[in-house]
Amino acid sequence: MEGAYPPFSFVTPEGELDGFDIDIAKALVKAAGAEIKLVSSDWDGIIPSLMSRKYDCIIASLSITEERKKKFAFTNKYYHTAARFVGRKGLIKDYSKSSIKGKSVGVLRATTHDTFLSDNYADDVTIKRYATWDEVYLEMISGRLDMFLADGIAASLGFLQKPNGKNFEFVGEALSDPKWFGDGVGIAVRKQDKDLVKVLNAAIDKIRADGTYKKIQDKYFNFDVYGD
Repeated sequence: MEGAYPPFSFVTPEGELDGFDIDIAKALVKAAGAEIKLVSSDWDGIIPSLMSRKYDCIIASLSITEERKKKFAFTNKYYHTAARFVGRKGLIKDYSKSSIKGKSVGVLRATTHDTFLSDNYADDVTIKRYATWDEVYLEMISGRLDMFLADGIAASLGFLQKPNGKNFEFVGEALSDPKWFGDGVGIAVRKQDKDLVKVLNAAIDKIRADGTYKKIQDKYFNFDVYGD
């Protein structure tokens, strides 16, 4: 887990990992009758560290994409939300290439949002890649970025609804094309760990059926984050 993606994961003032992903992880382990050890990792190294066996799975809002499925196995989804552009209020109407040509757009590196920008806007905007969302938000506030692209829920709860985000807004419609953003968020494991995928899928089904999932969801959101 990264611990830098509120409300999905963050570090409390006491230095503990907390958030939706963390609560889901703990619930899944309990449902499976197992134990858990939470490990924080910078986003840049989260996938390589799984491959090098520093941990057994990634529960860190990782989208299930065809490209990623070539490298490791995924469970079924445990939530599904759309991506959104964010800009300063009243300045940018939409994210058409003509509207944002020449703009600087921030993104967390090595994410689905990064891939989408690189594939669709590389010749039109200046893409600025960052290690953490806190860096992106600070760059927006300081005026060194014109826009950023992120998960819509994380952008809303982590930035737009905070005092520092009051002068900013979503730009254009939500983005959810599976080609870039995948089929929801799942838990990633090494390809050979097929039994672990089965255990985790059974646990996801169990917490969905017994009300545990909804209880966790309602702690962080006032809508259905699981999606269709």
